[in-house]
Amino acid sequence: MEFSIKSGSPEKQRSGCVVVGVFENRRLTLSAELLDNASGGFIGEIVRRGDMNGKAGTTLLLHNVPGTLSDRILLVGLGKEKDFREKDYCSAIRAAVKALDGTGAQDASLFLSEVAVRKRGIAWRIRQAVVSALTATYRFEQFKSKADEPRRPLRKLTLIVERRNELGLAENALQQGLAIGEACALTRDLGNLPPNVCHPTYLAEQAQALATELGLGCEILDRGDMEALGMHSLLAVARGAEQPPKLIVLHYKGAAKSEKPVILVGKGVTFDTGGISLKPGADMDEMKYDMCGAASVLGTIKAVAKMALPINLTVLVPATENMPDGNATRPGDIVTSMSGQTIEILNTDAEGRLILCDALTYAERFNPEVVIDVATLTGACVVALGSVATGLFANKDSLARDLIEAGEETGDRAWHLPLWDEYQDLLKSPFADMANIGGRWGGAISAACFLSRFTKKYDWAHLDIAGTAWNSGKDKGATGRPVPLLTQYLMQRAGQVD
Repeated sequence: MEFSIKSGSPEKQRSGCVVVGVFENRRLTLSAELLDNASGGFIGEIVRRGDMNGKAGTTLLLHNVPGTLSDRILLVGLGKEKDFREKDYCSAIRAAVKALDGTGAQDASLFLSEVAVRKRGIAWRIRQAVVSALTATYRFEQFKSKADEPRRPLRKLTLIVERRNELGLAENALQQGLAIGEACALTRDLGNLPPNVCHPTYLAEQAQALATELGLGCEILDRGDMEALGMHSLLAVARGAEQPPKLIVLHYKGAAKSEKPVILVGKGVTFDTGGISLKPGADMDEMKYDMCGAASVLGTIKAVAKMALPINLTVLVPATENMPDGNATRPGDIVTSMSGQTIEILNTDAEGRLILCDALTYAERFNPEVVIDVATLTGACVVALGSVATGLFANKDSLARDLIEAGEETGDRAWHLPLWDEYQDLLKSPFADMANIGGRWGGAISAACFLSRFTKKYDWAHLDIAGTAWNSGKDKGATGRPVPLLTQYLMQRAGQVD
């Protein structure tokens, strides 16, 4: 879809559709009032009759409205005006774009971007409108043998700003929104791919393609490289898989060479059976999403490169399958990680932390400013937070606050959970430096405590996205989270947020 920015009056727009908002209790937004005046009260009469009550998420399409130049007018319900917040704004954009996509209109002028959102300026509204619109039109249908019924999709969306002096700010926000939206789409595509397609080698190939497209530095480490580095924890997970493991390294250089990089580490288990500690069969197909951490950091580096942020960013993706066979790691095995610390593997289904710990140790060589790992790590985090918030752990409170702020700004929220020393006792092993699980209780915390033992040399945060990376049920699919949170955090660090 093509996007543009414009300033103008709704009744003068020559387009396939003009989109305006209506609050509950028949309260018209300013642009809806202007249309109503131009139409001689036509819209107001429809609202008074009850055809549009302004309830959030509702839409009403009008044709041949007198006094206007547009083919159609789309009224979008915004809910109660006093309660209108960020979530309601983004929901209204998505509802409008979904309705537009079924009208046959190939272009539209969106006046919802003028609607005030408390404490949010025009740059935020434009950026979020673009991301929300791209989210609403996302489709993953490339494996269907028959395409859906032919339709005339929305091809151009013009976002309206109230004042001409806002055009420059809005145009910059538009470009940021496009970068984030495209990054989310890449993340969702990678997550939604079937595991017989998206295996570690495929992920490595996609990373190499990104590097070529965006001018990134790229290095792919194979099994021999990892053995030479002593990554025996990562390799323990890969032992049962025929697909070879990969460690993907991407570098974006947007700042001076002397500036320390931010490092993102994404868990890339492209399919997780649980290994010898085999998972139940129900819903095991969703374990293709166990590489959504990897997908999200690849998406994030794409967004950063598209926005040309003045920072240095390195992405690390330890990628493997976790499969059971005669050579697979067994419960009770002890391995030595790259850090030299030994691990008693009590459960082979706690594999994410085993591949991440070696990647976190590998991150030390880049002398990072900060390291953030992203992983679909624990079912316990889903139990604690559901699908609303990502679990957040950090060894520095200021880093946690920055990430929480980025999540609030984008609606891609995270919740700060404790990382107290008392929880470390859960990982005690009589035979090794630590066990890879900490028992039934506080599972998300003990997993984070495990990772923290490999992050002593830098500021570090861990995002457990097990509940937020994908949706189940009839709308099953990858969500693209936490790309909005991560890109916002990096934009804030780079001073590129208006």
